Amino acid sequence: MPYSTGVKLVLLAALLWSLNGLLIRQIDQAGTWAVLFWRSAGMIPVLLAVIWWRSGKLLAPLRRVGWSGVVGGLGLVLAFGGAIFAFQATTVANAVFLFSASPFLAALMGWLILREIVRPATWAAIALAGVGMFVMVREGLAAGALAGNVAALLSALGFASFTIALRWGKLSDMLPAVVIGGGLSMLAAALVLGVQGQSLWVPARDIAISLAMGAAVLATGMALYTAGSRVIPAAELTLLSMVEVLLAPVWVFLVLGETASTGTFTGGAVLMAAVAFNGLSGARLRRAPTLGIGR
Repeated sequence: MPYSTGVKLVLLAALLWSLNGLLIRQIDQAGTWAVLFWRSAGMIPVLLAVIWWRSGKLLAPLRRVGWSGVVGGLGLVLAFGGAIFAFQATTVANAVFLFSASPFLAALMGWLILREIVRPATWAAIALAGVGMFVMVREGLAAGALAGNVAALLSALGFASFTIALRWGKLSDMLPAVVIGGGLSMLAAALVLGVQGQSLWVPARDIAISLAMGAAVLATGMALYTAGSRVIPAAELTLLSMVEVLLAPVWVFLVLGETASTGTFTGGAVLMAAVAFNGLSGARLRRAPTLGIGR
C-alpha cells in the first residue's frame, strides 16, 4: 500500500471517530451502560467480517491474542464506558482533549510495567500535558463537570492499558483484541444494568444510534486505521490522529451550538501542543539514521 493511501485511510478513520460525541448527543434516554452494550453489539459483527475477510478464519485470530487480548479487552471496557459517560457528562471538547492524554499514560505504564525506555522529549511532553490536564480538570471542577473529566481520563487510561497489553503480548493485529473488548463490554454492561434493575431495552431510536456508532463509526474507523497504520510510522500516526480531537468540538458547535469554556481551550491547546511536540520529536528521531545524525 502506498504511503499516501495509508494517510488517507487514517485521516478517514479519524474523521469517523470525531462523530462519536455528536452522535451520543443525539441519544435521549439511554444511559452509559445501555449505549455501551448496543454500540458494542454493532461493532463486533463488522470487525469479525473484517477479520474473516483478511485471514479467512475467525477462531484462530481470536485464540492467538491469548491473555494479553483479554487484559487489553478489559482495558477497552474502561475506555469505551468512560468515553460514553464523559460525552454525556461534560463538553465534547473537554472529553476529546483529555482522551488525547492516552499516549502519555501508555508511555508511563510502559516504563513502569514493561521497563520500556522513555525518551527525554517524551518526558518533557508528559510534563507539558500534565499542565494542560490540570487546567482542564480544574475548570471542570469549577463548572460542576468534574465527573465527566475524570471519566475522560479513565477512558484515556483504558486505551493506554489496551496499548500496553498489545505490547506485552507482542500482538501486531489489534482487531481480535478489540472484538474481545466489545464482548467484555457487552457482558459488563448487561451485568451492571441487571444489578441496577434497569433494562437494555431503551427507546428504539437510541438503540439504532448506538448500533450505528458501533458499526459505521467505531468498527469501520478501526478497520481503516489498522490498514493505514501498516505503512505509517507511529509518531506520524499520533499527529494524524489529532484530526479527531480537532474536529469533534467543531461538529457539536455547528450542529448543536455547543461551546466550551476558555479554560477548556487553554488547557486543550497546551495538551495538543504536548502531543504535537512528542509526535514531531519522534518523527525526527525516526529520520535521524537516514540523515546521518545518529541517536
